[in-house]
Amino acid sequence: MPAHMLQLSSSYTTITTITAPPKGSPQNEGEKLENHPLYSEEDIRPEMKDDIYDPSYQDAEGPRPKFEFVWRNIILMCLLHLGALYGIILVPTCKFYTWLWAYVYYLISGLGITAGAHRLWSHRTYKARLPLRLFLIIANTMAFQNDVYEWARDHRAHHKFSETDADPHNSRRGFFFSHVGWLLVRKHPAVKEKGATLNLSDLKAEKLVMFQRRYYKPAVLLICFILPTLVPWFYWGETFLNSLCVATFLRYAVVLNATWLVNSAAHLYGYRPYDKNINSRENILVSLGAVGEGFHNYHHTFPYDYSASEYRWHINFTTFFIDCMAVLGLAYDRKKVSKTAVLARIKRTGDGSHKSA
Repeated sequence: MPAHMLQLSSSYTTITTITAPPKGSPQNEGEKLENHPLYSEEDIRPEMKDDIYDPSYQDAEGPRPKFEFVWRNIILMCLLHLGALYGIILVPTCKFYTWLWAYVYYLISGLGITAGAHRLWSHRTYKARLPLRLFLIIANTMAFQNDVYEWARDHRAHHKFSETDADPHNSRRGFFFSHVGWLLVRKHPAVKEKGATLNLSDLKAEKLVMFQRRYYKPAVLLICFILPTLVPWFYWGETFLNSLCVATFLRYAVVLNATWLVNSAAHLYGYRPYDKNINSRENILVSLGAVGEGFHNYHHTFPYDYSASEYRWHINFTTFFIDCMAVLGLAYDRKKVSKTAVLARIKRTGDGSHKSA
């Protein structure tokens, strides 16, 4: 039975929901449900399949190539975190408006990653009208974590080839590597090889994404560094050092590490109520820092769900934001996995930690 559309308050607030098995799957045969999933990505998102886990891919035998350090990245990351650490010392001396400015900048930057690069462009879990896409591309540039095209390409590879050498931040290589180390060394040849096989035509066809990619470096310099430093200094007389180290360095480092924890902590620590056969886990603390992205076992099990969680708004500011945009008519066609499909998956592959188990 194909997915159907649930109409809410307007024609723009539709949610596509998987409500039953695809044709040919058993619907009322208890034992057979163990061997047949009650959902199919073809039913909910036919245009997008390159972020679906491919269990057939295996690492090549033999030793991994030696690390090739990227010293420019190492030096810049060290300088950034030294500036951020000094920013922590300066926080008590900052004006209230500087704290507020840094927090709002952090929140908007986070949405540029979570609602933008992740749920909209990497997974196509919902659709956005031009004003929302424009806001998200600016917010994503504020976050400075590579342009949307490169971010989405690496993230799709992470999902399709998760925990293998073709995964850019393979957690099997340890916490440090999956957290930040992968950015400090050259990519494994398998990442480049398998990444080149992904279909990225949707990203190439999006003019806004390609415009950002074309002008990314000057845009990042202006929006991620110059603007957040000058506004507190100019508008409410904050010291230049406080503006630089707190509103820029500390804020940027917090956004980076909150995002990185999804790759590291949420793949190593927590429960696996939806699929015990994959490494990604439910981690509430990560969700708090990454504005809703810590329900990671669910997300890797159902990457096409716009909420990236079974629980919608629960510790998930990003879902709340997308739903608010839907009320305004700026977001629509939000994909959501039905409760029936979720419970079937919990029964079939969960670790028993789910409250319904």
